[in-house]
Amino acid sequence: MVVCEVAREADIESLSELLSRLFAQEAEFTPDPAAQARGLAAILTHPETGAILVARDGDRVLAMVNLLFTVSTALGERVAWLEDMVVHPEARQQGVGSALLAHALGWARQQGVRRLTLLTDADNTVAHQLYAHHGFTPSSMRPWRLHLD
Repeated sequence: MVVCEVAREADIESLSELLSRLFAQEAEFTPDPAAQARGLAAILTHPETGAILVARDGDRVLAMVNLLFTVSTALGERVAWLEDMVVHPEARQQGVGSALLAHALGWARQQGVRRLTLLTDADNTVAHQLYAHHGFTPSSMRPWRLHLD
């Protein structure tokens, strides 16, 4: 049974593997597992800066997403950036990514976030289709924004 929750430090190896799969798609980028592990550990040990949410089946991590918090001076409220959503190839087409995205939205609301910006590459057609399916609308600056009211 797939469960969506906040990642644990014990998940760092699985999370690094998922990120390596994501970065391997970049033609001019070579993943650095040590740097990935440091970055993941920094987020996991400082919850005020954000969280890594995972979809897991038992101990196996099937998907991950990063949420990073900031305060918008223009809006005067806490906002979040959602980035690096990765679903393991074996778990695609099973609704795992959609379930994790829905969990991330609910979790962000619980943290007092009223505006969430989804970062995606302009040419990432799959991400754009996923976001559009969930009702996100594009801003004029290319990140996709969702109001959490």
